[in-house]
Amino acid sequence: MTSLVVHGLWSRGRGIVLWGEHGDRPATTSMRPSSAARPHPFAASVADLTALHPGKPASAVLLLPSRRGGPVASPELGSRGRPQQRELTLEPWSVPALLIDPSELGDLADTVSYGTSVRHLRAVVRLANDLVRRGRVLPTLVRNEIVARARWRPVARGGDAVRLRALIAAIPPVGRAEHPGPDPVALVTDALHTLVDAAVRDRLAAAGHATESDGREGPFGSWLHALKSADDRIGQAPGRMGIVAEGIAAWDEVGDTDLTEGTVCLRLDEVPTLYGPADDPDDQTGDGTKWQLRFLLRSAADPSLLLPAEDVWSGKAGAKFTDPEGLFAAELERAAGVLPMLGPAVEAVKPGIYDLTVAETVEFLDGGAERLVAAGFDVQLPASWGGRRKLALKLSVRGAPVDQAAVHRLGRHQLASYRWALAVGEDALTDEELAGLAAAKSSLVRLRGRWVSVDPELLRAGLEYLRRDPDREKPPLPTPADLLALLRGGFEAPLPVTEVTTEGWIDDFLAGRVQRTIEPVEPPPTFLATLRPYQSRGVAWLSFMASIGLGACLADDMGLGKTVQLLALEAIERAKGDTGPTLLVCPMSLLGTWQRETAKFAPDLRVHIHHGADRGRVRAEGADLVVTTYSTAARDADELAGTRWHRLVLDEAQAVKNQNTGPAQALRRIPAGHRVALTGTPVENRLADLWAISDLLNPGVLGGRQEFRERFEVPIERRGDLTAAAELRRLTRPFLLRRLKTDPTVLADLPEKIEILQEYRLTREQVTLYRATVDEMMTKIADSAGVKRRGNILAAITKLKQICNHPAHLLHDGSPIGIRSGKVNRLEELLAEILDSGDRALCFTQFAEFGHLLVPHLSHRLNVKIAFLHGGLSQQRRDSIVEHFQSGEGPSILLASLKTGGAGLTLTAATHVLHLDRWWNPAVEEQATDRAFRIGQRNSVQVRKFVCPGTIEERIDAVITKKEALADLVVTDGEDWLTELSTDSLREVFALGREASDD
Repeated sequence: MTSLVVHGLWSRGRGIVLWGEHGDRPATTSMRPSSAARPHPFAASVADLTALHPGKPASAVLLLPSRRGGPVASPELGSRGRPQQRELTLEPWSVPALLIDPSELGDLADTVSYGTSVRHLRAVVRLANDLVRRGRVLPTLVRNEIVARARWRPVARGGDAVRLRALIAAIPPVGRAEHPGPDPVALVTDALHTLVDAAVRDRLAAAGHATESDGREGPFGSWLHALKSADDRIGQAPGRMGIVAEGIAAWDEVGDTDLTEGTVCLRLDEVPTLYGPADDPDDQTGDGTKWQLRFLLRSAADPSLLLPAEDVWSGKAGAKFTDPEGLFAAELERAAGVLPMLGPAVEAVKPGIYDLTVAETVEFLDGGAERLVAAGFDVQLPASWGGRRKLALKLSVRGAPVDQAAVHRLGRHQLASYRWALAVGEDALTDEELAGLAAAKSSLVRLRGRWVSVDPELLRAGLEYLRRDPDREKPPLPTPADLLALLRGGFEAPLPVTEVTTEGWIDDFLAGRVQRTIEPVEPPPTFLATLRPYQSRGVAWLSFMASIGLGACLADDMGLGKTVQLLALEAIERAKGDTGPTLLVCPMSLLGTWQRETAKFAPDLRVHIHHGADRGRVRAEGADLVVTTYSTAARDADELAGTRWHRLVLDEAQAVKNQNTGPAQALRRIPAGHRVALTGTPVENRLADLWAISDLLNPGVLGGRQEFRERFEVPIERRGDLTAAAELRRLTRPFLLRRLKTDPTVLADLPEKIEILQEYRLTREQVTLYRATVDEMMTKIADSAGVKRRGNILAAITKLKQICNHPAHLLHDGSPIGIRSGKVNRLEELLAEILDSGDRALCFTQFAEFGHLLVPHLSHRLNVKIAFLHGGLSQQRRDSIVEHFQSGEGPSILLASLKTGGAGLTLTAATHVLHLDRWWNPAVEEQATDRAFRIGQRNSVQVRKFVCPGTIEERIDAVITKKEALADLVVTDGEDWLTELSTDSLREVFALGREASDD
C-alpha cells in the first residue's frame, strides 16, 4: 500500500491546490456525520506537502465518498481493512492544503505517488501554455460597477477545442470535490482562463515588457498597462472604459472555444509520374515524383473515423455529422486562412485533391503543415518524408602532441588542428553528397533514400564557410576560449554547430583532466619553497592556461597554498626572460601577507605596494609584482588601465562576486595578457558569484548575466536541476581548478581536524529575555508586510542571537558580564583548559560589539591578555597582532570578528578554533576555520561550534548541515527562505525549546 498519495484540484479564486492522504495513519473517526466539515483523519499535513513542493499553506473543504467511520481512501492509496458493503455518501471533510505555482506540476517528486487529479491538472496547464506559446489568446475587458480589469483569454479552436472538451469530460471526481461541488465545464474553463492570463503576463515580464511605458494615457493606455503588469486592475473608473469595450468588440465576438463535430485532415501523398524524371514537365524534383494534397474529414467524437472528400460530397457522411458538407467547406476555408497557398484548392466546386508544385510542397512541409496543426487541423505526411533537416556544422578538434616546455614557443594554431564537416540533420555529408546538394535545383531533395528539405541560402553559406578553407585543416577557431564559447552556444558561425569531437590535450582540457597530463614545470633555484605534488600540478596548469590565453580560477580549498603556487608561476616566467609586471589585487588585510610571502619564497621578485594616501602614481616600471587593494584599484582605475599588465591576479576573488560594484567594474577595464582568480569559495552564497568571477576572467564564456540566470541559476538554485548543474560543471571545468582537503592526494599533507558541537544552556535571565523578545517580535511581524516584515524578521534573528551570547549584548547597557550567560560561562571553562595545556586558541564572533564585551571580562577571569582583531584597527596594527600570534610571542587567545579575521590570514599557531556564534553560510564558517587548518599546520585542530539546543542557534546549525549536504553548485538564498515563512512557521523557528535551559 502506498504511504502517501498527493491529489490536486483547481479552486476558483485561489488556483492550484494540493492535498494528500497517508496510508499509515488511522482510517476511522468516532465523529458522527454532520453538515459541518470534520478534519480528514488520514490527510497529509502542510509540512508533508511543503517537503515536496514550495507553496502557501491553506485548507480546503472537500466532498468525499464516506462511510459512517470516515472518508474512503482513494483508489491510488488502496483499500483499508476489510471491504464494507455499506452504501457510500458524500460528506464534507476539512484537509490541510497547499497553494502552489503551476510550474511546480512540471517537476513532481519521485518519492510519493500522485493521483489522476494531478495528471489532469498538468494537462490543463500544458494546454494553457500551448495556447500562449502559439499566440492563441486575445485581450479582453472585464468590469462591474466597482472595478475594471484587463485580462487575457484563451481561444481554443479546432484541435484545441477537442482537447478542452476531452479535459472537461475526463476531470476525475476528486478534481471537482471542493465544497460546494463545482460544475466541470465552469471549473476547467475558469482554470484555463486563469492559467492563460498568468502565463501571458509571465512571458511579457520575462521579455522585459511588463514595466515598459505604453506612451499613452486614458482608458486605452491604462488597459494596455494592466494587460502587461502583474496586477490586472485598471486605474480608471469602470464607467470610463466603455470606449475600450467598443474598440475590442470584434475580438470579444471571437468565441473562447469552438467545440465542432470534426475537423479537416490534410494528407500529403508522393505520386510517381508516368514519365521519366527528365520527360515529365510536372516533375520539378528531377526524380520522377509529383506531390498531391488530399482532404478528408475527421470526427471529433470518434477520431478513428476519417472520411475522404468524395464521401462528404456524395452524401455518405450524413449519418455521422449534422452538416458534413457545411463543416467540410468551412474548415477548408479556415485552413486557407491559415495557409493562403491552399486558396486555389478550396475554391474548387467540390475540393478533394490538389496537385502541388515543388515550391508549394516545400512551403507546406517547411512550416505550413506545422501552422495547420497549431490551428487544430490534422496533417498526415508520407513515410518517405525525412523531415525538414537542419543544416549544421560538425567540428573535430585534435590537440597536437607538444612538449609543455615548448608551448610558449608555438603558435596556437600549432597546438591544435580543426576539421569542419557540413551535416544535414545528424548525418555528416560526404564530398559526393555535398556536390549533389550544391548542384540540386530544388530545396526538396532525396538524400540516402529519404526526401528532405534544406534551406538553399543556408546551404550556400555552409558551403562557402568550408570552401574558404579548402583543406579544412586550418583552424577557423583561433583560441580555446572560442571553443568554450562554441560549447556554450555563443560562437558565431553561419550554421549551428551540433557536435564537437575532441582528441588529445584538447579533450583533457575540456574534461578538466589537463592538469594530470601536461608536463610539470620546475621553479628556478631562486624560488625557496618546496612545492607539494598537487601544488606542482597547479603551477603547471596555471602556466598552461597562460600559454593558451585563457583566464584561470585557482579555487583550491582554503589553506592549500594558492599564494605559493602563484608566486612559483611568477618566478618561473621571469627566469625564462623579460616579462612585464603583474598587478595583484587583494583585500587590505592581505597586503602585508603578500609582501612577506614573496620575500620568503621568491626574494628575487621585485614587489611594489600601491596603497595609502601617499602612494603617488603607479610605479610599474622596475617591478615584477604591483600589489594593491580592491578599493584602491577602483579609485585608480584610469591610471591602472594605462598599463598593459602581463597578468592580473585577483586574490580572495569573491570580493568581485557582485559585478555592479566599483572594484568589479574597474577591474574589467584593466588590460592584461592573462587573468587569474584565487579563491577558496568560488560560490560563496549563490551561483551569481561564480558567473561574476568567470566573466571577469573570460568575458562571455558563460554567457550574459540574464542568460546565465535563466539557463543555470534559476534551474539549479530553485529546482535543484541536476542536468543544469552538470552542464555548468562541464563549462567551468576547463578554467576552474579546485582541490579539496578531503582529496586523497591532499589529505596526507594535513593533520586531523576534529569538529565538536559545543552545547550549553541558557541562564534563567536569558530564557526570560528570549521568550519576551519572541512575543514582542512576533507581534511586530504579524502586523507588518513586505520589506518592513522582512526587516522585522531579520531584526528578530539578530536579537535572539544576541541573547544567546549575553543579556548585555542585547541590552547595550554596559552592565557587567558576571555569570549571566551560559555561553560565556562555558567559554571560560574551555579557554582555561586550553591555556593549561599550553595551546593557543582562535575565537570567532560575527559581532564586534560582543568581542569588545568579552576581552576585558576574559582577561580578568583568566588573568591573561586577549588579542582582538577587528575592523576598527589600522592595517599596521592588524599585521602586528597576526605576526605576534603566529610567532608565539603574543597572547595565546586571539579573538577575531568574522569579517576581519575570517579570510586571507594564516593563523596556524592556533590548534583550537571556537565559533562563538554561527552564520547561515557554511562557506564563511569553513573559511574562518581554515585560518588554522591549512598547509603549514602540523598539529591536530579542534573546531568547536557553540550551539544552545532548542534556540535559534540549533535552527541555524540545521540549515548549515543541510547546505553542506547539497551539491557544490546547488546553493540557497541566504536568509530569504526564512523571511518568506508564514507567521506560524516563524513562531516554530523562534520558539524556545525545553532543552534550552537547565532549569
